[in-house]
Amino acid sequence: MARGATGQPTDQPTDWVTRAADDAIRHARQADEKAGTDEGRLITCASGASPSGPVHLGNLREFLTVHFVAEEIKRRGIRCRHLHSWDDYDRFRKVPAGVDPSWSEHIGRPLSAVPDPWDCHDSWAEHFKAPLRASLAELGVEMEEVSQTEQYRAGAYVEQVLTAVRRRDDIERVLAAYRTKKTAPVAESEQEAQALEDSVADEDGEEATAGDLSRFPYKPYCRRCGRDTTTVTSYDDDSTDLGYTCTACGFEGVTNLATQHEGKLVWKVDWPMRWAVEGVDFEPGGVDHATPGSSYTVGKEVVKEIYGGRAPSFVGYSFVGAGGQVKMSSSRGRVPTAADALRILEAPILRWLYVRRQPKQAFNVDFGPEVVRLYDEWDALGRKAADPEKRDAQVLAFERASTTSSAGTLPTPQVVVPFRVLSSVADVTAGSADLISRTIAHVGYAHDDVALLEPRLTRAMAWMGDFVPADQRTTVREKPDLERLGALGEQERRWLGLLLDGLPAELDIAPVTTLVYGVPKLAHGLPLDADPTEEVKADQKAFFKLLYNLLVDADRGPRLPTLIVALGADKVRSLLAP
Repeated sequence: MARGATGQPTDQPTDWVTRAADDAIRHARQADEKAGTDEGRLITCASGASPSGPVHLGNLREFLTVHFVAEEIKRRGIRCRHLHSWDDYDRFRKVPAGVDPSWSEHIGRPLSAVPDPWDCHDSWAEHFKAPLRASLAELGVEMEEVSQTEQYRAGAYVEQVLTAVRRRDDIERVLAAYRTKKTAPVAESEQEAQALEDSVADEDGEEATAGDLSRFPYKPYCRRCGRDTTTVTSYDDDSTDLGYTCTACGFEGVTNLATQHEGKLVWKVDWPMRWAVEGVDFEPGGVDHATPGSSYTVGKEVVKEIYGGRAPSFVGYSFVGAGGQVKMSSSRGRVPTAADALRILEAPILRWLYVRRQPKQAFNVDFGPEVVRLYDEWDALGRKAADPEKRDAQVLAFERASTTSSAGTLPTPQVVVPFRVLSSVADVTAGSADLISRTIAHVGYAHDDVALLEPRLTRAMAWMGDFVPADQRTTVREKPDLERLGALGEQERRWLGLLLDGLPAELDIAPVTTLVYGVPKLAHGLPLDADPTEEVKADQKAFFKLLYNLLVDADRGPRLPTLIVALGADKVRSLLAP
């Protein structure tokens, strides 16, 4: 198969992942040429997140954007890694609702040093890392993790810290050039929030002058109380001793930047520093990062001027929200996470929501009725992907969503039952998976083992039970409506009689469907296979409403044939016999 200069097969469809991978490879090759080395260097695609709270569906875009690009590079036979930085050395900013207010004493301490109020992990940071790791594993995302707490405390960045401090006036000149270009700041991420609050590019106060410590590029954590509520009071370039005071506890101390690792660079210096250290070739960020004066645009200059490196290729991504939240129970009161979405969406489908759209396109992950349509769309795309003659960008997105280099093909049901059918059966049976499985077999989806319906069966049950409001679920009557049965008209009695007379003991979907639609035909003296007249069509509507009233105390509900098969002949007879 022919390949282009960046290893891309020339006869393959392209998408945003293809283009981003092209840029990352081109970036790496240019770096190789500048360094005078041969091609073949490990390409680094990087992501980063601050574990300050639940890693929601918007944050998930950071991980998946990098994952898809790294996977495409690997697909071309090029060595690549997904490097993820946990910004767990960031400060704890505020106590969220639902947490003991006494945790406010930890504000200003590193996230890795704040205790877990739920007492199930070693720290606040680990409490929120753990569930995301589990979700990413289910999504087939493999990455090399780096803790910034561990890196800073181990002295991994000593030379880079000393370089930034030594050239603090040069950094200030770079940042000052962008302050006048800066648009109104909007923090859409933890990283941007830190940039706005802690950065040496903060616009509060007067512009710094040479030798001014007010915009010092390094922030120490207080040795006594552990908070970053510190003000730099002195710095000696020869000894690298930094003097500071803590406004929280009043401590006055000195830390040596060469030997004592008690703080970190401010964000707009820290990010480009890591590009240089880690050799990052590709890293995405929220679209806010690429606006004038923001982290990425400033970082491009800092990494070049201070560290002699270059910024990675960049993709800006937009907001990902959630729809149908008013109908949710498991995530009410907080933003939905990947774990929430994976309770109702198969892993490939959740991946597909992210890969099929341009990164700059905002979208919602819907937890309401849209779920049913989404599964239908996915199943239709799967049938299209099975035809090699129909390969296009949509099929490419399906393939990216379905398989990974490390996990292979992600789990999907061997027997594909439409989600609307599974959820309807789960709704009306309110029973065990085995009961649902038996019903599914009767409605046209034969299988030998209930496991063949997974992982979709469990998700259909979860969606119907936990994400659909009670007033929208189907409630089967426990006893017959004797009052309504006693008030039946002659025509209605005839309809029910014809239905019960034709109802077999063992119900299967095809004959039940024929019978349900055929009862009004029989009442008009027509055969079951006759085309319905306008009068028959009107009677069908009235008959269907009657059945819903008597079976589920509603004017509508799941498809009647499916409902009747799910209930079983005995239950139907007990509710319909006059």
